[in-house]
Amino acid sequence: MTRRRTSYRSLTSLQRDNARCRACADAGHRLESLPVFQGGPGQRAYILGQAPGAVEGEERRPWRGRAGRTLRRWLELDEESFYATFYCASMTRCYPGKAPSGRGDRTPTPEERRLCAFWREWELRLLRPRLLVPVGGLAIRALLGVPSLAECVGRRFDYGDAVAVPLPHPSGASGWLNDAANRERVAEAAALIRTELAAFSAFPPRSSAGSPP
Repeated sequence: MTRRRTSYRSLTSLQRDNARCRACADAGHRLESLPVFQGGPGQRAYILGQAPGAVEGEERRPWRGRAGRTLRRWLELDEESFYATFYCASMTRCYPGKAPSGRGDRTPTPEERRLCAFWREWELRLLRPRLLVPVGGLAIRALLGVPSLAECVGRRFDYGDAVAVPLPHPSGASGWLNDAANRERVAEAAALIRTELAAFSAFPPRSSAGSPP
């Protein structure tokens, strides 16, 4: 049963409700998993993808498939370091199933994205991350409003008190990564992300997510 409070004081209570969310299924959308996300209080880097894939939906852990391995290679992080560093979320939290064409996964509908935005908005309020990494066109447009990957990958953006550094989706399904110039943009973006992560040690952690439920 979907439960959404009018406000949350802790990440733990938010995650407890998010894990049970069936709002999209209740609205008639086809889903093939329960919500997938991972992270905890105090994480100062937040990565936002489009939606979990089949492997992620089965394991209920983000970035477990081939795209996740590519993403970690870009960032030069092993699996343990990646999950310790990033709070992992997505525009929609449940695996949407295959696309009707049979090629790739189904793109979440605007209504699904709207229904799921509640969880992202509260995560950002509670975590107050210093670094946001939107991955793929849907996440980039939602956070930054930039329509073109070429316009934003390899650049650093201000996002309130935080910094945002976009990346393309690492699946490569669009063919965008076939262009050498675009691969260079990815290398520049990954270097910016590593620089931002290295700077965290100069700042004390924010503690706003640790309040009681």
